[in-house]
Amino acid sequence: MAKIKFTFEDKNIPTKIIDNVEKGITILDVAEDNDIHINHNCGEVCACSTCHVYVNKGEDLLPEISDREEDFIDRAINPKLESRLSCQCIIQDNEGHYEVEIPDQKQIIGHEH
Repeated sequence: MAKIKFTFEDKNIPTKIIDNVEKGITILDVAEDNDIHINHNCGEVCACSTCHVYVNKGEDLLPEISDREEDFIDRAINPKLESRLSCQCIIQDNEGHYEVEIPDQKQIIGHEH
Protein backbone atom coordinates (compact mmCIF):
# COMPACT_ATOMS: atom_id res chain seq x y z
CA MET A 1 0.00 0.00 0.00
CA ALA A 2 1.08 3.57 -0.69
CA LYS A 3 1.85 6.01 2.11
CA ILE A 4 0.98 9.71 2.26
CA LYS A 5 2.44 12.09 4.82
CA PHE A 6 0.22 15.14 5.20
CA THR A 7 1.77 18.30 6.64
CA PHE A 8 0.09 21.65 7.05
CA GLU A 9 1.00 25.31 6.57
CA ASP A 10 -1.06 25.88 9.71
CA LYS A 11 1.48 24.55 12.20
CA ASN A 12 -1.27 24.10 14.81
CA ILE A 13 -2.40 21.02 12.88
CA PRO A 14 -0.22 17.96 13.52
CA THR A 15 1.31 15.89 10.72
CA LYS A 16 -0.77 12.89 9.74
CA ILE A 17 0.53 9.74 8.00
CA ILE A 18 -1.83 7.47 6.09
CA ASP A 19 -0.15 4.20 5.17
CA ASN A 20 -2.94 2.09 3.70
CA VAL A 21 -3.61 3.95 0.45
CA GLU A 22 -4.67 1.94 -2.58
CA LYS A 23 -3.87 3.10 -6.09
CA GLY A 24 -6.67 4.63 -8.10
CA ILE A 25 -7.82 7.06 -5.38
CA THR A 26 -7.10 10.80 -5.38
CA ILE A 27 -5.13 12.62 -2.71
CA LEU A 28 -8.31 14.61 -2.00
CA ASP A 29 -10.29 11.42 -1.41
CA VAL A 30 -7.58 10.04 0.89
CA ALA A 31 -7.73 13.27 2.89
CA GLU A 32 -11.53 13.20 3.10
CA ASP A 33 -11.58 9.52 4.12
CA ASN A 34 -9.18 10.31 6.97
CA ASP A 35 -10.79 13.47 8.36
CA ILE A 36 -8.20 15.81 6.82
CA HIS A 37 -9.83 19.01 5.61
CA ILE A 38 -9.16 20.28 2.09
CA ASN A 39 -11.62 22.70 0.52
CA HIS A 40 -13.08 21.53 -2.79
CA ASN A 41 -15.72 23.88 -4.11
CA CYS A 42 -16.22 22.40 -7.59
CA GLY A 43 -16.88 18.82 -6.51
CA GLU A 44 -13.61 17.34 -7.80
CA VAL A 45 -14.05 18.19 -11.49
CA CYS A 46 -10.99 20.44 -11.99
CA ALA A 47 -13.05 23.62 -12.23
CA CYS A 48 -11.55 25.67 -9.38
CA SER A 49 -8.36 25.93 -7.34
CA THR A 50 -9.64 25.38 -3.81
CA CYS A 51 -8.16 21.86 -3.41
CA HIS A 52 -4.69 23.18 -4.17
CA VAL A 53 -1.84 21.38 -2.34
CA TYR A 54 1.95 21.11 -2.57
CA VAL A 55 3.25 17.67 -3.52
CA ASN A 56 6.74 17.72 -2.02
CA LYS A 57 7.48 14.04 -2.65
CA GLY A 58 5.98 11.54 -5.09
CA GLU A 59 5.11 13.95 -7.91
CA ASP A 60 6.66 11.52 -10.40
CA LEU A 61 4.22 8.82 -9.21
CA LEU A 62 1.14 10.90 -10.15
CA PRO A 63 -0.47 11.55 -13.54
CA GLU A 64 1.16 14.33 -15.53
CA ILE A 65 -0.37 17.71 -14.88
CA SER A 66 -2.89 18.75 -17.54
CA ASP A 67 -3.14 22.18 -19.16
CA ARG A 68 -6.51 22.65 -17.49
CA GLU A 69 -5.08 21.87 -14.04
CA GLU A 70 -2.19 24.28 -14.67
CA ASP A 71 -4.65 27.03 -15.58
CA PHE A 72 -6.48 26.62 -12.27
CA ILE A 73 -3.27 26.37 -10.24
CA ASP A 74 -2.35 29.80 -11.60
CA ARG A 75 -5.46 31.09 -9.76
CA ALA A 76 -4.57 29.42 -6.45
CA ILE A 77 -3.23 31.26 -3.42
CA ASN A 78 0.59 31.20 -3.47
CA PRO A 79 1.23 28.61 -6.23
CA LYS A 80 4.67 26.99 -6.35
CA LEU A 81 6.45 24.49 -8.59
CA GLU A 82 5.14 21.70 -6.34
CA SER A 83 1.52 22.85 -6.69
CA ARG A 84 -1.18 20.42 -7.78
CA LEU A 85 -4.93 20.13 -7.43
CA SER A 86 -5.53 17.27 -5.04
CA CYS A 87 -8.64 16.17 -6.99
CA GLN A 88 -6.41 15.46 -10.00
CA CYS A 89 -3.65 13.60 -8.12
CA ILE A 90 -4.52 9.93 -8.58
CA ILE A 91 -2.30 7.50 -6.68
CA GLN A 92 -0.74 5.27 -9.33
CA ASP A 93 1.76 3.20 -7.34
CA ASN A 94 0.80 0.88 -4.47
CA GLU A 95 4.32 1.16 -3.07
CA GLY A 96 4.69 4.93 -3.49
CA HIS A 97 5.58 7.39 -0.77
CA TYR A 98 4.06 10.84 -1.03
CA GLU A 99 4.47 14.00 1.01
CA VAL A 100 1.69 16.56 0.66
CA GLU A 101 1.53 19.96 2.32
CA ILE A 102 -1.92 21.47 2.69
CA PRO A 103 -2.07 25.27 2.47
CA ASP A 104 -3.80 27.16 5.26
CA GLN A 105 -7.49 26.48 4.58
CA LYS A 106 -8.60 29.60 6.48
CA GLN A 107 -7.44 31.67 3.50
CA ILE A 108 -9.90 29.95 1.16
CA ILE A 109 -13.47 31.10 0.89
CA GLY A 110 -15.83 28.29 0.11
CA HIS A 111 -16.98 24.82 0.95
CA GLU A 112 -16.74 23.92 4.61
CA HIS A 113 -17.55 20.41 5.79
